[in-house]
Amino acid sequence: QAWLNEKFAPELLESRPEIVECVVEQLDHMEANLKRAKRGDLKVSVHRMEIERIRFVLSSYLRCRLGKIEKFFPHILEKEKSRAEGEPSILSPEEFAFAKEYMANTEAYLKDVALKHMPPNLQKVSLLKSVPKPNLDSFVFLRVLERQENILVEPETDEQRWVGSSPGGCRGGRGLQLRCPCAHREYAIDLEEGSQHLIRYRTVAPLVASGAVQLI
Repeated sequence: QAWLNEKFAPELLESRPEIVECVVEQLDHMEANLKRAKRGDLKVSVHRMEIERIRFVLSSYLRCRLGKIEKFFPHILEKEKSRAEGEPSILSPEEFAFAKEYMANTEAYLKDVALKHMPPNLQKVSLLKSVPKPNLDSFVFLRVLERQENILVEPETDEQRWVGSSPGGCRGGRGLQLRCPCAHREYAIDLEEGSQHLIRYRTVAPLVASGAVQLI
């Protein structure tokens, strides 16, 4: 679940070092069992395939997180800096060190390659403004694990945006259809357990964090 959520979420999710440590310990235990197994035993091949599958998932999870750190590092470090006391970190200690080093190397590279050759008033650049933020308004597929009620979503279709007292919406004096002042008002939906949806990530980000939904 942590792997799929990280893979499909547009932003970096909360760090789960306890899961990584547990998987690594499990891999070590399985490797030790294989060394004690008899050669030619069919179980050895099956267990080795399972080890490779688990190792692939773990590597993919870590690569995905590192890729997001490299892509959004100024915003991730800024979010980490403004994190309230007691709030869980989105970075493990190793990832935090990597992000800081990556930012320092990027700034040094920009300075050596370009900025020092520019006029003094142009030798400073804000990475927060230069590097794009994660697109939280992108759409994601999800499966509902726990029923949720009254989830506020924004209208996405013309039928949802054009509202009024008559079936055709609000109309002007000459029969012209006008956009109602409440056209962008949010409306509530219920998410039934086991159902699947395509929805804006920003709307369900808290549900992803709580484990109520699974990105797919």
